[in-house]
Amino acid sequence: MTTTTSTYLGIEHNLARYQAMTAAEPAVKSASAYYAANIGKVKTVAQFVSNYRLLSYALQAYGLGNQINSTALVKQVLQQGVTNPKALANTLPNTAWKAFAKAFDFVDSGAVSPSSASSVATTTADYTEQQLESDQGQNDPGVQLALYFKRVAPSATSGYGILADKNLLEVAQTIFSLPATSSSGQIDAEATEFGKLLPTSSLTNPTKLNNLIERFTANYDASYGPSSNNPGGLAVNSGDQPTTVNAASSILGGIVDQNGQFLSAYESQSSFSTSLLSSLQGLSLGGA
Repeated sequence: MTTTTSTYLGIEHNLARYQAMTAAEPAVKSASAYYAANIGKVKTVAQFVSNYRLLSYALQAYGLGNQINSTALVKQVLQQGVTNPKALANTLPNTAWKAFAKAFDFVDSGAVSPSSASSVATTTADYTEQQLESDQGQNDPGVQLALYFKRVAPSATSGYGILADKNLLEVAQTIFSLPATSSSGQIDAEATEFGKLLPTSSLTNPTKLNNLIERFTANYDASYGPSSNNPGGLAVNSGDQPTTVNAASSILGGIVDQNGQFLSAYESQSSFSTSLLSSLQGLSLGGA
């Protein structure tokens, strides 16, 4: 019997092989080859943003694939960089923007070039990892969430970091069997509580992090596995492919995609207020 726990552990124990298999997928291989061959031709933010294939690949690699049409936002983030504490990338709730701005710094002459061998290797590896998670989500959203948590949770520096990421929040609620309830007036209290439940010392400790993930997959299996009353379900939306949400999403308050966006058809089912989620997790600012 295949479960979320067994599938996740199988991938985790053979991660390099799964990554290699994903990188060899025709679509992934083609996209990565185009990126590697053309990123060196880009010298300015404007050139980068105007190349849809390069920009979409880069955004997807950093978990921001759903922002491909937010070119005005992308331009602001890249033009302002990360040196100034008040720069947009440093103030957006989603910390992926800061990593993205660092990786694609076409302004600071002292920064590592986005076309350097090390930068290209990092971006293609990140893109492959994102695709691996998306592929797994087609069969089991719980596996996708577990892989996401393993990759992203160590970067959360406080309870606010958990609340600001719908995927991390979904995992945390499942680990501790918490209801998906909140209000704008409870944000500070909830951030404090999540900070206690998931301290940075636990998220950055490999052993403790693995224990948390295994607890998540066990609870996920208990609720949505083959032996539960809500077995099966379709894949979590990857941000690039429209897919149907499984039973877990409606019951737990809305499974979300890896890029941090609610699936609109289920937004009304979440107990979190729209204003709270918007303030924490950020919204697209639109295209140019």
